[in-house]
Amino acid sequence: LDSSLPPGGCSQQSATRFEINFLTDAGDIAFHVKPRFSSATVVGNAFQGGRWGQEEVSSVFPLTLGEPFEVEVSADTEHFHIYAQEQKVLQFPHRHRPLATITRVRVLSDHRLAQVELAKRGLSWGDGGY
Repeated sequence: LDSSLPPGGCSQQSATRFEINFLTDAGDIAFHVKPRFSSATVVGNAFQGGRWGQEEVSSVFPLTLGEPFEVEVSADTEHFHIYAQEQKVLQFPHRHRPLATITRVRVLSDHRLAQVELAKRGLSWGDGGY
């Protein structure tokens, strides 16, 4: 682990994929977030019942190819909130309920990630059955 890099990764010029998926017990993707370096956008979506929903796209894009980056995803009772480089880039409404059925997180990247950290703060998805 290279301690000189912040949590997240370093995007290479040839990077084609970096995404975070929050998965349900049933195998749906309750929330999918993907920075798209080719279009300088961040995309949020959900995959439920065998199909993708309507994409939500943000053009707030503080990431730079070849530079280390940090992405943070948090949630409240109504939305997922996505921050990149400590700047809010997307707010995505929950399309899947109850939140307690979101049991796994999958991070996919074409390149080595410096660090992936999961932290549970505040809202407990399992307690309220939101």
